[in-house]
Amino acid sequence: MSLKAHEIRELFLSFFEKKGHTRVKSASLIPESDPTLLFVNAGMVPFKNVFLGLEKRPYKRAVSCQKCLRVSGKHNDLEQVGYTSRHHTFFEMLGNFSFGDYFKREAIKYAWEFVTEVLKLPRDKLYVSVYRDDEEAFRIWNEEIGLPPEKIWKLGEEDNFWQMGETGPCGPSSEIYVDRGEEYEGDERYLEIWNLVFMQYNRDEKGNLTPLPNPNIDTGMGLERVASVLQNTKTNYEIDIIYPLIEFGEDISGATYGSSHENDVALRVIADHLRALTFAISDGVIPSNEGRGYVIRRILRRALRFGYKLGVVQPFLHKGIDVVVEIMKDAYPELEMTREFVKGVVRGEEERFIRTLKAGMQAVDELIERAREEGRDLLKGEEVFMAYDTYGFPLDLIDEIAREKGLKIDMEGFRVEMEKQRERARKHFKVEVKKVKPVYQHLRDIGKTSEFVGYEHYEYETEVTGIVSGDELVSEISEGDEGELVLKETPFYPEKGGQVGDTGLIETDRALFKVEDTQSPVDGVIVHKGKVLKGRLHVGDRVIARVDRERREDIMRNHTATHLLHAALKNVLGEHVRQAGSLVADRYMRFDFTHFEALTREELKRIEELVNEKIRENLPVQVKEMAYQEAIKSGAVAIFEEKYGDTVRVISAGEFSRELCGGTHVSRTGDIGYFKILSESSVGAGVRRLIAQTGRWAVDTSFKEHSLLEDIGLSLNVKQEDILARIESLKEELRERDREVARLRQELLKLQMETSIKREEVGDFTLFWGRFKDAESEELRNLADMLRHKTGRDVVFLVSEKEGKLSTVVAVSKEIAHKIKANQLIKEVGKSLKGGGGGREDLAQGGGSNPAGIEEAVKILREKLKETTLGG
Repeated sequence: MSLKAHEIRELFLSFFEKKGHTRVKSASLIPESDPTLLFVNAGMVPFKNVFLGLEKRPYKRAVSCQKCLRVSGKHNDLEQVGYTSRHHTFFEMLGNFSFGDYFKREAIKYAWEFVTEVLKLPRDKLYVSVYRDDEEAFRIWNEEIGLPPEKIWKLGEEDNFWQMGETGPCGPSSEIYVDRGEEYEGDERYLEIWNLVFMQYNRDEKGNLTPLPNPNIDTGMGLERVASVLQNTKTNYEIDIIYPLIEFGEDISGATYGSSHENDVALRVIADHLRALTFAISDGVIPSNEGRGYVIRRILRRALRFGYKLGVVQPFLHKGIDVVVEIMKDAYPELEMTREFVKGVVRGEEERFIRTLKAGMQAVDELIERAREEGRDLLKGEEVFMAYDTYGFPLDLIDEIAREKGLKIDMEGFRVEMEKQRERARKHFKVEVKKVKPVYQHLRDIGKTSEFVGYEHYEYETEVTGIVSGDELVSEISEGDEGELVLKETPFYPEKGGQVGDTGLIETDRALFKVEDTQSPVDGVIVHKGKVLKGRLHVGDRVIARVDRERREDIMRNHTATHLLHAALKNVLGEHVRQAGSLVADRYMRFDFTHFEALTREELKRIEELVNEKIRENLPVQVKEMAYQEAIKSGAVAIFEEKYGDTVRVISAGEFSRELCGGTHVSRTGDIGYFKILSESSVGAGVRRLIAQTGRWAVDTSFKEHSLLEDIGLSLNVKQEDILARIESLKEELRERDREVARLRQELLKLQMETSIKREEVGDFTLFWGRFKDAESEELRNLADMLRHKTGRDVVFLVSEKEGKLSTVVAVSKEIAHKIKANQLIKEVGKSLKGGGGGREDLAQGGGSNPAGIEEAVKILREKLKETTLGG
């Protein structure tokens, strides 16, 4: 049966939906539930906290097609991709999951039914494996499914026992294999297509296994691998969702797939890495020098290097992004939205790397030259790693260049340095998960949660249900005490989603508590942090909770404005723009977004105009609660870093903007008043930042700017519209005066030259040397350049003293630079001056801190010239 990959994906999802599973959309490649992971590398990662009992979902059965990225590990090393038939960086994992619902029998029966009745794989070609001690799974396969014992392989712990870590949930697994025929060998013949994990134990520090009260099911079927079986291709690279990328590589390079092993590897790498780059960058991972961005940069450069091997020396990967998007956009519509952004990021990286490649070639040449000077026939491991890591230079290319020059490379030393780098990366990714005080968890456990009523109310009568002092629950706090109050209901919005927490007052007839911040450390628990200004507060007190209304309304203006700004950015710059972080405060807002270049003045003007246009239209800001999937289908924008429940709030500003958001907002866009962009800057490759203000703070800033312009105009004695022209005029006057000063200084130097420059014939050379006061380095260099053209065998040494510091220049005629080198001479004379220097063979500059050593420096120079001859 030949099915397309998209058909297989949909058949799998639909099959398990009919079996009572909730279809769950693929999570981002950036793991939300496990910040210690680089990327989501398995289908179960988004459900990890559910398996650990840290999170509950409204369903007990789930099915998903999860996009995954594996860039390290025993069987998935990045450097192996392209050389094998099955390994990938990016792949899709089909999986069905049970959270304490069904177990082995149902999991095995579902898998067998899907493989044999839906995919229609021939039963006589199927085999399974079980863990050697898992008699239950063996019996189900044998007695209930009907497989004979010889088709059920019992394997050891390494192959058929899964564990999440050294300790924690674990259990036996069972795998389904298909026999592809005698023309294949080993693993290629008996190909594993599905792994069923029976998570039934908890392993403690001593290795003891304790049965879990609610065993779980976690399965994984690689889409690419099963598509290869059904489409009868020799490798995953020939399936319908990857082979067009092989063809793209052929078109770009002129190479033919199947013509040689080297060509096949290069074309596979390009195809695989294009998929990885498209999905990762679309999910917000920007190439950089650390963390996830470092991995994506390595993938991109590796693809470029293999293109280079095929003779492609110009940027080309960005063109392949279109091919990936066209293949995958139906299953992952977000790719269409981010297409232009991804292409822009990739193209920029390609252009930078091609420049880097040239610098890398020069660095390798210098390493080889140094090795020769030191009499070595080996490039040290740390040298090779520097070229590899700093310049992204391919290891095999370094080896090739070294061998051409008669040198070897220290591979063992290189591996040591590589392991050090991996260790640094591991340390970088030991992300400190924010620890929650046990007292907050206890509050939730005993039901001391708060109902937020702040969407409708700024002031609310409620009850104190908990008081936290330090790390403990207390029954009361008194005047002067700092603490945190928990209220039964609260109008105070806790900090989340980029919006800062509310401030205000909580009071009774005899007590007053100033709220300085509001937080929600665990779901449902809202704590009001602050200080008792007077009286005493007790658990059980009835209080009036009063939000600082003016500050809250400033925050609301800024929050609604971020939505308008997001929509305006998409409108002006393109649909690739995605929010990459925000801060919504009272006096300003910060908005980070994906874009690959600085905004022009015209773009900023248009964005600001568009937001203010929507403010003047006074659009209604409507709030509607709906199911997540329904909200997405309606066109609402979701922020990929945010975590959403099944029911979400959709905030709409007319038809202009529609986003998922839990924050507080104005009723109409006109309430914002005025929007003003203060600055635009870069916060990393592919991410820009806007700082803006709204309402009274934007008006205040505009007034201050206008007043400043008035003051400048008065100071310059011109009208405001003439300020810029007057400044340019003043700048030109200053430039003219600088030129005049430089001319006069040069004239002065020439006069000094007649008395300060000494000329000596030393051996085969004419030596000019002189000492000056307060001359600039550039002036010395110009003077030296003039003097070294006198006879064609000139050596020039000039020194200037300024505030106890020395500037030095050594220059030689170009005709003799091969015999006597300026960059070596300046180091020699620098010894007596307590300094040094460097530069070209014909002109070098330096400095020092010992004016008393100038005469000694000249003596050293004379000796060097006497030792050198210009003769044959």
